[in-house]
Amino acid sequence: MDLLPHLDPSSQTPLYRQLCGCFERQIASGELATGERLPATRELAGLLGVNRTTVSAAYELLEQKGLIAGHVGRGSFVARRSATAQVDWSNLLARPARQFAVNPAAISFAASRPPEELFPVEDFQQSCEEVLGSGNLGSILQLGSPGGYEPLRNYLLEQARREDAMGPDDDLLITSGCQQALDLLRRALVRPGARVAVEDPIYPGLKNILLEGGARLVNYQKGLEQIAVLTPNFQNPTGLTMPLAERESVLREARDKATVVIENDIYSALRYAGNPLPSLKQLAPQAGTALIRSFSKIAFPGLRLGWVIGPRPLITALRETKQLTDLHSDQFSQAVMLRFAESGRLAAHQSKMVEAGRERLQAALNAAERFLPSGSTWTRPEGGLNFWVTLPEGLDAGQLLGRAQREGVSYLPGEVFRVELPQHHSLRVSFGGARPEQITRGIEILGRVFRAESELQKQAEREPAAAWV
Repeated sequence: MDLLPHLDPSSQTPLYRQLCGCFERQIASGELATGERLPATRELAGLLGVNRTTVSAAYELLEQKGLIAGHVGRGSFVARRSATAQVDWSNLLARPARQFAVNPAAISFAASRPPEELFPVEDFQQSCEEVLGSGNLGSILQLGSPGGYEPLRNYLLEQARREDAMGPDDDLLITSGCQQALDLLRRALVRPGARVAVEDPIYPGLKNILLEGGARLVNYQKGLEQIAVLTPNFQNPTGLTMPLAERESVLREARDKATVVIENDIYSALRYAGNPLPSLKQLAPQAGTALIRSFSKIAFPGLRLGWVIGPRPLITALRETKQLTDLHSDQFSQAVMLRFAESGRLAAHQSKMVEAGRERLQAALNAAERFLPSGSTWTRPEGGLNFWVTLPEGLDAGQLLGRAQREGVSYLPGEVFRVELPQHHSLRVSFGGARPEQITRGIEILGRVFRAESELQKQAEREPAAAWV
């Protein structure tokens, strides 16, 4: 064996899987021929400077794949390949970012979404009929611009100008929801190894996008990097709002360091108490800031309609990338949403959403006060769809999830949202999609599950240790 495998200790892929992949490629290319003997585990571990168990685990995985065969007392050899080649999908496909498995439950606090029963279905149907009866249906159904349906783009541009959320050299791109906007920005700005300042804990959809691009995530409170991605209003998962003084401080530091600031502002329209604060984009419309907004939290998530405002060179790059991805977002849904907004139906629905959200948040906070175990703490948002619970020391939200699901309640444990700080004792409660009575019942069940575990732990501590004889 002439060439030693190259391993990267800083990679998120375990060393044994890296080593397995190296041998797979050498076997596939013919560098390692059928019948050739692989180095002994102790020998290869010494050459690579890794633990012997790392090499043993890689060899075991290769043997499971049928690529090598181990013989007691003789070593491991490249196995004879079958005459019919097989596609090794597990090695060929990139491994997706880790997701936390949450099973369906009667009461779900796992998804940050608006309540489906409040969707104004009849108003939406009316808007669809008006678009279908319009004289330009043919052009709506034709291929369009990657920048978005132009009438809706103009509507959003004018709205941004009225709010002073747009600099004179800015432009706007319509995307398939906030998630695509984040992905396009990552593709345009983030290079492998780039340090990106984010909140900790963080929305996992953003975390996974950045990690997929090879970014290194750091807590923005330790200092900004070349790129920062922040959610100042009702942050997901905590529900917290960044104070005005901190917003101004962040922007001063961003100017000093020439930081690109991406502001995720999809929750600000759902404010239930307190006074609105200006967005980072409104405070610094001409600085290096990009603003993401979406209709998903105040209207219909299924339409996947979001947009991003930023400096024209950035938007041009995003538009080109989007064209390579999907040509353009669905124009019919954009036309319907424009009609829904221009008719006044969106504003009326938003008012109902704010009132319903206020009631649901109050139900959640009241239930937390009544039912969560002593020593628990939680955030008290003024809006949005989520709040953050931290349980007493010793209670692991991830370990208790299965028990809660068996009782009919689901949530996302804190480790899903972790960047640097441990979040074992925390969980996100997304109250927006549940009715007030469901929220109360669900948190009551969670409180019972958490208290029962706490009592078990206290009982274990009280039991005397067995005598040594």
